[in-house]
This record gives sequence, structure tokens and C-alpha cells, in this order.
Amino acid sequence: MFWQLFYTYLKIGTFTLGGGYAMLPLIQREVVDRKGWIDEEEFLNMIALAQAAPGLIAVNSAIFIGWRVGGWKGVAGAVLGAVLPSFIIILAIAMVFREWKELPAVEAVFKGIRPAVVALIAAPLFKMAKSAKMGWITALIPITAATLIWLCHVNPVWVILATIILTILACFIYNSLYRSSK
Repeated sequence: MFWQLFYTYLKIGTFTLGGGYAMLPLIQREVVDRKGWIDEEEFLNMIALAQAAPGLIAVNSAIFIGWRVGGWKGVAGAVLGAVLPSFIIILAIAMVFREWKELPAVEAVFKGIRPAVVALIAAPLFKMAKSAKMGWITALIPITAATLIWLCHVNPVWVILATIILTILACFIYNSLYRSSK
């Protein structure tokens, strides 16, 4: 199982640009659709846990899937497969980037990659929102948070703290109204 997990995450890590969130559709296709190691609902729960836990979402998902499929050996194979391509690619880029970064072709390539990365991140977000049965009101929360951070330049820490406080207040009000209606 070590080698299956290693190879699966090595493919994902090698052919994904844009980091952990861009990996999500590939991870889902491999571990849910092709391999059947977990189902769709478990995948969504795994993503929620991977986001909540400290560290990289790709590594956290590799830990979860690796443990679920192969125990400690599975964790080792999945994590090694997930991080090895990035490590090698970043090392190679760092070795040559200082000398090539001023070339117009290199600048153009990096500018061209940006929209593709945004699309790779947006696609799984929409799919997860549909699977989680998010409504328009629920969708306003991340849209508002993104707008505050991107356009209004609000520090993300303040957005997170405000969201926590507003969620606690909303739950308190909802519970109070629910109890009083009984």
C-alpha cells in the first residue's frame, strides 16, 4: 500500500500548479472516483479537517488518506509522494531563477499561470459548495470575507475573528428564538 499511495500522491503533486487547493480536484478524482478509498461525504469531511488542522492541506489530506488506507506506512507513502515533487521543483527553480527571473519569457510564463491557478482553485470550491448543499445566504459569508480581504484590504485575522463572533451570536440568537417558540 505504501507504493500505491506514494505513486498516487506523486502524480497529484507533480501535475498540480497552485498549491493544495488546486490539488483537491485531482485528489478527489484519484481517491474517491478511481480508487474508491473513501466516498464523497468522507472526502468533504476530510477537506474540512485538513483545512482546520495546521499545515498544508495537501499534506493533511495525504495523512488522512494514508492512515485510512495503509496505517503508518500509508501515511509515509502518501506524504512523501505529496511533498517530493514540490521539493524537487522548488529546489530546481531556486537554482536557476535568480539568473532567469528578469527574462521577459519567464515573466510572461508566470503571468500566464496565474489565471489557470485561480480556475484550478475555483472549480473544486464550486463543486464542494454544491455537495455541501450551500444556499445563497451561506455563500455570502465566503464572498463577503474574500471581498473584505481583497478589495478592502482588511487583515484576514480580523475577518476570521469577526466571523467567529458573528457565528456565535447567530447561534445564540437562533437557539434563544427556537427555545422560546416551544
